[in-house]
Amino acid sequence: MRMSHHFLPGQGRQIGKTILPVIVFTLALTVLLAGFAAGRAAADGQDLPYTDRYIDLHLHLDGAITLDVAKQLAVLQGYPLPEDRDEELEKYLTVPEDCESLNDFLKCFELPGYLLQTPEGLREAVHLVADSISSQGVIYAEIRFAPQFHTKSGMTQEEAVQAALEGLKETELKANLILCCMRGEGNEVQNEETLALAKKYMVEDGGVVAADLAGAEALYPTENYRELFAKAKELGVPFTMHAGEASGPESVRLAIEYGASRIGHGVRIFEDPELVAMVREKGIALEMCPTSNRQTHAIADMAEYPFMQYLEDGVKVTLNTDDMGIEGTTLAKEFRYMEENFGLSPEQERIVLANAVDAAFTTDETKDRLREQLGLPKGTVIELLEDTLPEAS
Repeated sequence: MRMSHHFLPGQGRQIGKTILPVIVFTLALTVLLAGFAAGRAAADGQDLPYTDRYIDLHLHLDGAITLDVAKQLAVLQGYPLPEDRDEELEKYLTVPEDCESLNDFLKCFELPGYLLQTPEGLREAVHLVADSISSQGVIYAEIRFAPQFHTKSGMTQEEAVQAALEGLKETELKANLILCCMRGEGNEVQNEETLALAKKYMVEDGGVVAADLAGAEALYPTENYRELFAKAKELGVPFTMHAGEASGPESVRLAIEYGASRIGHGVRIFEDPELVAMVREKGIALEMCPTSNRQTHAIADMAEYPFMQYLEDGVKVTLNTDDMGIEGTTLAKEFRYMEENFGLSPEQERIVLANAVDAAFTTDETKDRLREQLGLPKGTVIELLEDTLPEAS
């Protein structure tokens, strides 16, 4: 089915009341950020450059194991690798550009999973991945992983969390951790333990900052996790949730109902115009990952990728890598891809980065520091626009 980004006939009256504020909001935001950035460029005597500093809010640890990281983890733990030659080993870690199925994609998690079953391996993986993305221009990241996936060799979930926290201490990158509960069958106890650990180790910054729900959306619907995330809300654990990727917009609607402040992917919300309006009005951030969506075929035709339409509609979209090792990507490549294929402008990039800062699970102090590094004004987007928006009549 080809995608359409236009609202359907008969729905105009339902959303018409929101159109004018959205237009004003988007124009004011664009003028604000573009004007500020243009001022910087003029002061430097050059044209406004594309960004070379990034924020990654959606990065899976096991999916970020590159060839170099895998080799270092193998040496550290004395583990044999399936191949000696780099070009052959790469096939175990990275899907080909013409990836044809989700199964091919999922096979690439097997070797990283094997290398992440000891405290030493998990600690060093967090350290090495963080250092690697820092060298690529990332200035803030939220690294997510499922502690229950790292217990095959006797490590407990809590030991896995402690190891990952130790890894954070060894990198200079500003980063935090998100603990993933997993869609599946018969893992209810494990998910409850993951959520309890998120609460136990929760900090405002510099450690575990949120929970997530990941896994096969189409096989294990979001409805199954209503009680789990009611508990998360009761415990005061903020969370994001994978939704609107393999399954349709209803999964996103439920995630928002449960209290998710961000949505992992959310690429399919265009199928429900009322949901697009809800996401926009509630300020729910979408953690969008173009290369991942292309390779897993979440989008049938990338020419119809809805990122730019969401951006123009005032939805709080962000750009992320998802599984950078498996996909053979970096966040810089994601931005270049959007520039080259969809015309993402420097001004729009600053809006995307401002969205990421606003949506990050971190403190206001850290957010202001990130804005300074990115050349953005201090304060949330809403605060910056309060004086530019018209009063309600």
